[in-house]
Amino acid sequence: MHCTQCGVEGEGRFCSACGASLVDMSCPSCEADLPRGSRFCNECGSPAQRRDPVVTGAGPGAGNAPVAWAVAGILLVGLLAVAAFPIFSSGDGAPRAGAPPPGALGPAPNVDLASMTPREAADRLYERIAVALSARDTTEVLNFLPMALDAYEIARPLDTDGLFHLALLQRVALDFEASLATAQEGLEMDPNHLLHLSAAAEASREMGRMDEAASYYRRLLEAWEVESQRDLEDYEEHARLLPVIRQEAQEFLEGG
Repeated sequence: MHCTQCGVEGEGRFCSACGASLVDMSCPSCEADLPRGSRFCNECGSPAQRRDPVVTGAGPGAGNAPVAWAVAGILLVGLLAVAAFPIFSSGDGAPRAGAPPPGALGPAPNVDLASMTPREAADRLYERIAVALSARDTTEVLNFLPMALDAYEIARPLDTDGLFHLALLQRVALDFEASLATAQEGLEMDPNHLLHLSAAAEASREMGRMDEAASYYRRLLEAWEVESQRDLEDYEEHARLLPVIRQEAQEFLEGG
C-alpha cells in the first residue's frame, strides 16, 4: 500500500513518513468521514491520528485525559500569568509581533488544516495558542493545545524552531518531562541554541531540578555574546524573548 500524500509504501492505518491515513476512517473527535490521505478533519480540525494528551504534575486523575485536562485548566491560569505569558507576548501585555489578532483564525471548523502541510498546520495552531495566551484566554488554549501538540508530532522531523514551539506547548500543557526532552533534542542539533537552553532550564526548574537548571542557564550566559549575534531565523522570530531569557538566567544564578 502506498500513501496517497507522499507515495511512501506502508502498512497499518497511518503513513509512517507523513502521518496521512492509509485507509478510509472516521474522525476520532467528531466521527465525520475522513477520506484516505487525510491528516486532519475538515469538519472539526482535529488530527486524524489522535493521541491522548499527556499532562504531568496535574495531580490526581492525570492518567485520565478529561480529568487531567480539567485539572490542568485550573493550574494553567497561574501558568499563563507567570511563565508562558511573556513567551508569547511582547512583554507589555500585547500579542507578540506577527501574531494575528484574537478571532482572526475563526472557529475550528473554519480553519482548513487539511489543505496545509503538517508543519503549516502546526504553526497555524501555535499562532492561535499564542494569541489566546496573550489574551489570557484559558478556554481557547485548552481547546487547541491537544491539537497543536498532535500537529507538531505529525510534522516531524522538526527543525530547531519547530522543536522550540513544541517545547513551549508541552510546558503550557504542564508536561515538563516532554518539554525538557524536546529542548534537549533541539540542543543535539544546535548545542548553544539560546532558546533551547532556556527551555531546558525552565522545564528543569518546574520539576525541581535546580542544579540542572543552573547548568543550562550557565551555558546560556557563557554562549550569549557569540550566539546572540548569529543571523539565525529562530532568533529573529523570537527577538523580544531573547532579553527576557537572559534576564531570567541572570536572576536565577544570582538567587533572585
